[in-house]
Order: sequence, then C-alpha cells, then structure tokens
Amino acid sequence: MKNLKTTFVLLALSFIALSSCKKEEKDLNENLSPIGSLTLPQNQQSIKLTPANTQATQQFKWTVASAEDGGLILYEVAFDKESGDFSKPVYKVLSDAAGVQPQVTITHKDLTKIAALCGINSSSTGNIKWTVIASKATNKMPGQESRMLQVERPAGFAEVPANLYLTGSATEAGDDLSKAIKMKKLDEGIFEIYTTLKPGTYQLVDQTTSSARKFFTEGTLVKEGTNTITVTGAAKVYYLKYDFNVATVADAVEVQGLGLYMSAYGNEIGQLSYISNGTWQSGNIPVAFYQFSWGKDERYKFAMHTSAGIRYLGSSNVNNVSPVGQGAAYFYLNAVSNDQWNNTYKFNPSADNKNVKVVLSLNADGPYTHTVTTQ
Repeated sequence: MKNLKTTFVLLALSFIALSSCKKEEKDLNENLSPIGSLTLPQNQQSIKLTPANTQATQQFKWTVASAEDGGLILYEVAFDKESGDFSKPVYKVLSDAAGVQPQVTITHKDLTKIAALCGINSSSTGNIKWTVIASKATNKMPGQESRMLQVERPAGFAEVPANLYLTGSATEAGDDLSKAIKMKKLDEGIFEIYTTLKPGTYQLVDQTTSSARKFFTEGTLVKEGTNTITVTGAAKVYYLKYDFNVATVADAVEVQGLGLYMSAYGNEIGQLSYISNGTWQSGNIPVAFYQFSWGKDERYKFAMHTSAGIRYLGSSNVNNVSPVGQGAAYFYLNAVSNDQWNNTYKFNPSADNKNVKVVLSLNADGPYTHTVTTQ
C-alpha cells in the first residue's frame, strides 16, 4: 500500500510539472515592420568603380525596422537587374556586424561582380537596383522602397584569376595542360613570367584542368575565350606581365641577355645564359676585387638587357653587408635603379682572384633569388 501511495504521488507531481510547462509555452512572435527608408546612396547616384586590386568601398545605409516583441532583426541588401522585382535577386549580402547593423560596406570589387551579374560589361555604364530585406526568424519583410544605382565598370574582369599559367605548343612545357607553366603572382590579378616562346600557339589559363578559364591577348588587351596567341620566328626569351584588373598586357619585352655587373668597374664582368623555367646560369666568371686607396671593393648586381633597354636586378638594401653568415633573403632579387653603387650585393671574400659560377632564378617556385659559388 505504501508503494502504491508513493507511485501515485510521483505521478501527480509529474502531471503538475507537465501542466506547468504547458502554461509557460509562448508562440514565437515574428511580426516586424519593414524598414523606414533607404538613405545612402541616393537614388540614381552614379559611381565610377575602380579596378579589383584597389581597396575602394561604397557604403549602403537605411533606417531600422522594428520587431513587435522588441527582438533582434537581421538585414540583407538585395541587388537585381534594372527590370528585376527581387523575386530572384542576382546577389544578396548580410549587413555589417553579421546582419545586425542598418548599413553595409561593399567593396568596388564586389560591386563590379554585381554589375556583371546585372549584364553590365567592362568599360560600360548601367543601372543596378537595390533594396533591403529585414527578417525575424522565418519572416522576411522586403523594403517598401528600392533605388537605382548607376555604375561605371572599369576595364578588366569582374572575377580576376587567382592563379595564371601558360600552356600551348609555343611554351617550354608544350601543350600538355597538366604541365602548364605557373606565372608569378605579384598582386591581386597581376602576374608575370620569364620564359621562352617558340613558333606555335599558347593560351593563358587559370588552372591546369579541363575546367580552366582560358584567356588570350589581342594587341594590348586581355580577353577571355578559347582563341590562342600565335608565335612566329625564332625561339626567344621574353618577360611578360598581365594585369587582369584592367585587362591589359602590362609589359612584354624580349630578354636579350643577362650580365653580372661589378660596381667598381662600372661594367659587366661576365654573362649568364638562359636555361629554362626562368633560370639563368653562368660558366666560370673571373672575379678580381677592385683596389681603391681605402681598400678593395666587391659590390655587384645584375644587368638585364631587353628590347626596351637595360633593367637592373639587385638587393633591397641600399647599402649592403658581406654575405658571410647571412640568410637566404640576402640573395633575393629586386628591380633596382642603374645607380653604380646602391642596392648591390657583396661577393664572399673567398671569391677575390677566383672564378665564380652564378645561378639566377626568376620563376614562380619561390622568391626571385641567386647563388654565387666560388670555383
């Protein structure tokens, strides 16, 4: 009997607890008002977008919506074509602070992508429509107002490649796409390469698989498509530089020679020959430090002879120290001026009145650098 009473009491308490829980249940209030108005940018405001490698931004602002229960509201800015109704926006982005603030800061790079999605071509002007969608839980409330934004797209691609390669029969690697030669990435959308081109054709690609985007050049312009670039005449070494932010060939010169320049003589004391993959190598070059009244001078750098004139490669340090005990960065190569003394390296003291062998590497495998070995 005692056990029966205990069971009854427990059941009664459970019933009271369940009843109490039910009484505390509340329906989720998702009611909210739409935002008041859009405030920035002004309707029909004109914006000249800058290339993708800049840090330019545009701010969008609006007045807040309100929730009936005073709860948290999230905001999305929606973009559509000029004729669109936002039923299928071309692009949406959460506002600042993970959707909480009544504003959002959008880069010109992303606005260029939005313009492209709205059918506005590079170097062209067109309109994109925008509004703000407020939401609480599953309830989304589109803004009562939308505005037009007139944008002028720069020359260049809305989506610049993250990587760039050369492939084709005219290249050192041939037309096997999986072996395409990687170019050096200097900045967002900017690439360069030192390489040989021989009679044949080649393309620029953003990856080494069949799904790669393909590019070609037409004069000084870079265009997307399956066309190829034709090379005729003898095989030559070239320096090529492409800027996809403005869709141009930024530089294209023949590299005609590379000399080891010794400052004290004001002249080149030996030459390096191009091997492959952006690499030059010398034979044995005699080195004799120049004797001044104050001592011997051992400074050197490199002189690259191109179809556009001589370009110099040297140290990032204006005044350098001996290489003894220095790390790999000491030998890194940078574009420098033609100053006779500044931004030079120093030979190891053991090189005086000996021969040296020099290897210079200008490829995408790592930092541009060189080695000097005393023979």
